[in-house]
Amino acid sequence: MKTTTIRPLEDHVCFSTYTTVHAIQRLYQPTLTAHRLTYPQYLVLVALYATPPHAVTVKTLSTQLNLSTGTLTPVLQRMTQAGLITRHRNPQDERSILLTLTPQGTATRLALNDLPDLLTAKGGLNQSEWAQLTQLMTKLMTNLTR
Repeated sequence: MKTTTIRPLEDHVCFSTYTTVHAIQRLYQPTLTAHRLTYPQYLVLVALYATPPHAVTVKTLSTQLNLSTGTLTPVLQRMTQAGLITRHRNPQDERSILLTLTPQGTATRLALNDLPDLLTAKGGLNQSEWAQLTQLMTKLMTNLTR
């Protein structure tokens, strides 16, 4: 008869990943709140800023952020109301919406440029460990989202 060893919680990568993501969001929260942003809105600013001067479709952004369009749409609506992004129909394809940063959105993104430094300072990893962690997390994400 085969005996099964039950893995404790701390041996679950999913648990350490889940709690780490929440810890990062808590670390970023005071700065994001000062800029009246949520974490998903911050990610939208980062993604849109990385692609100037071209507009990005909602579908492309959805793929980049690994968020469904149903999840992303209310985030984009709030960002439009806040004056951070513009949304307009794609002249080449009326079915798609193009997103661009406004000057206010660009200024907000630039103001938050050092936000990841909070994580670097508090994370306790050296440069090589950060590079290795990033590489492994990207590989894991790529494999799981195929």
